[in-house]
Amino acid sequence: MKKTFKMTHPKITVPRRVEAIKYEVKKYIRRERRKTLPLDVDFWDFDCRFGADEASSKVIHLSAINKSISEAESMQLESFYLEILVKPGYRRKKPQDEQQESLVDSASPDDTLSCQSSCDGN
Repeated sequence: MKKTFKMTHPKITVPRRVEAIKYEVKKYIRRERRKTLPLDVDFWDFDCRFGADEASSKVIHLSAINKSISEAESMQLESFYLEILVKPGYRRKKPQDEQQESLVDSASPDDTLSCQSSCDGN
């Protein structure tokens, strides 16, 4: 989706228009996520850009879209550009060092003491 949204409308108030735009974006994302994944793909990922116009748009995270739209409303922009492109997403495994550190951090010394005292029968 590459689209310039207009915030003004002759019959619709700006807050209602903003909610309609947010709903349209959510509907598009849901529709894209429902599409069947290719065999080697783990999930659908999105590249997003937001700005006053296409030339000045900047990369944003998917979760920041609603916040950006609300900021455009507060800045009283007449229109803004939003680009959401779907791409295949791949999960990455954590490196072995990080996995071992998380396992060591999760086991506290109190756990081993309580096990020893209950295992001894005391």
